[in-house]
Amino acid sequence: MTVTRLDRARDLIYLRGRLWGPRGNDRELDLILDTGTTETTIDPGILDELGYNPRMGEACTIVRSAVGAESGYLIRVARFRALGHEASDVRVNALDLPLGYGIDGLLGLNFLRLLRYEVRSDEGRSLVERIAG
Repeated sequence: MTVTRLDRARDLIYLRGRLWGPRGNDRELDLILDTGTTETTIDPGILDELGYNPRMGEACTIVRSAVGAESGYLIRVARFRALGHEASDVRVNALDLPLGYGIDGLLGLNFLRLLRYEVRSDEGRSLVERIAG
């Protein structure tokens, strides 16, 4: 089991992650845990920086919200790490994120489903373990 410290003073659940490019290069990420997001979402500029491009994508996406619709694309990344756990061949949604949050992406349910996790907001920590299989 891994324990991740969370900043109780912030309005959202911020955490660190890491993403690897197709050539093995990597980058640390500032993420927000978002159980309302189906696919983990990464800013397309970061994907470009690591060597991914839209031609490698699997499908186009449209995310609708109260403020409008944003176009993006689904792409598989070599490796992704968050909450102390790592997975290969993870599908992410490349999508421009709103300015002002200072984040690189949203940690979504497609990655969280690999884990058994508990967020203890009052204690400022999350407890996470990998589900067998």
